[in-house]
Amino acid sequence: MSSNYKLGKLTTPLVINRYTSNSTRNITLVGAGLTGCLLAIYLAKRGFHVDIYEGRPDLRKTKIGGGRSINLTLAARGIQALKEVGLYDQVMQLTIPLKGRIIHALNGNRIFQPYGYNDSEVLYSLLRNELSILLLNELEKYKTVQVYFNQKCTGVSFEQRELYLQNQTTKEQITVKVNQIIGTDGSASAIRAAMQTKVGFNFSQAYLDHGYKEITIPAYQSSLPVLERNALHVWPRKQYMINGFPNQDGSMTCVLFAPFEGENGLNNLNSEKKVLNLFQTQFPDILSFIPDLAQRYFSSKTGHLVTIKCQPWYVEDKALLLGDAAHAIVPFHGQGMNCAFEDCAYLDKCIEKHGTDWQSVFQEFERYRKVNTDAIADLSIQNYLELRDHVADSRFSLKKKVEEILADKYPEQFIPRFSMVCFHQFPYSIAQHRGAIQQSILEEICQNINDIEDINWEKTNRLIEEKLPQLCLPLAPLTGTSSVA
Repeated sequence: MSSNYKLGKLTTPLVINRYTSNSTRNITLVGAGLTGCLLAIYLAKRGFHVDIYEGRPDLRKTKIGGGRSINLTLAARGIQALKEVGLYDQVMQLTIPLKGRIIHALNGNRIFQPYGYNDSEVLYSLLRNELSILLLNELEKYKTVQVYFNQKCTGVSFEQRELYLQNQTTKEQITVKVNQIIGTDGSASAIRAAMQTKVGFNFSQAYLDHGYKEITIPAYQSSLPVLERNALHVWPRKQYMINGFPNQDGSMTCVLFAPFEGENGLNNLNSEKKVLNLFQTQFPDILSFIPDLAQRYFSSKTGHLVTIKCQPWYVEDKALLLGDAAHAIVPFHGQGMNCAFEDCAYLDKCIEKHGTDWQSVFQEFERYRKVNTDAIADLSIQNYLELRDHVADSRFSLKKKVEEILADKYPEQFIPRFSMVCFHQFPYSIAQHRGAIQQSILEEICQNINDIEDINWEKTNRLIEEKLPQLCLPLAPLTGTSSVA
């Protein structure tokens, strides 16, 4: 099967030659979003010349509508990647620390649930566009990096090492001859679409039957004391959920997650009356913060939630997928950006190990990252069900208290799954594996108790000793091995 993949018809294209047969230090990225920009910085710091092609206009000059704009949550993995390129301090100035969740019950009661078990275990909320602008501005400091906006990728020939583009302003067709291509072009990746034409490429996508609407609480409303600034606000209602992210300007980005179908499904909420009825019955306190709620609801684009898995991520020494292009996940663990930034950091380590032996670099990268990105994809869906259905439940609260006690009593053995994912850099696959074991231990400990005073410590000590060996950081991250099975 041919690996030429083109969208539409090409007419006598302009040919730009960036390919040099004796050089492996010219790299082409497709996609100048957060992942592409950070990766370009990593590559520039290693002395590579980087060309980035982006289908959208420069958001610093043109307001861009549509697309996913759910607030980002910065955690340990993303923080580490930013530190490695010297951007940590700048980015942190854009953030608001989140110490935990405030659960809003239907009766108006509010419960605070800390994310971690010490003051250092916090997450950080920030706006996607603000981080994008910071990274684009940083790229301009590197003379070896060039970003070409309004250049939509329409196809690739891996054999010919050709990238096909269309200028979105002039509609001119362009062919660019390249060395290595890295697709950082998101969940709708054109580079991945080209790879899908190759025999042996495996691909799956799974959409949740829930979508989302983004509705902002204005600054003058969200300044009310009820909306604590240093917490994620969650209104869990089984089939429905709202998450509220505080912003530095005093506003709060609220995201309604709801099924597409059903009486109050997104596909059926087609009138102001229906929207207001949903909020009056499920989220009555939100109405007091958003006087023009229906107007804001209908002006917001409906978003879809998809998990994408594929393999292989590379074509010989010619092309690689990275970030959402290789492994799009739903946002319910706040790890999409963090996972992609960890990709960038790990690819940098592969280059440090293998130099410009690109096939070895790409193989090493996929071999270690694939199992871990599959794990965080599954954990993200699991966390969605937990947030939506269980966080307001009294048994859930009891288990969280027991979990906190176990984490304090056995700090080298019992690290909560959420902490392993968000506040440490253990491979996601280890967090998934041990998280499942720890959950089974919690279930057994809490099975017949109603209070933490009822914990059977003899039984608990035995379960921890039998099922949880001491947890250590991976000893050899570039081999994909760990000191813990």
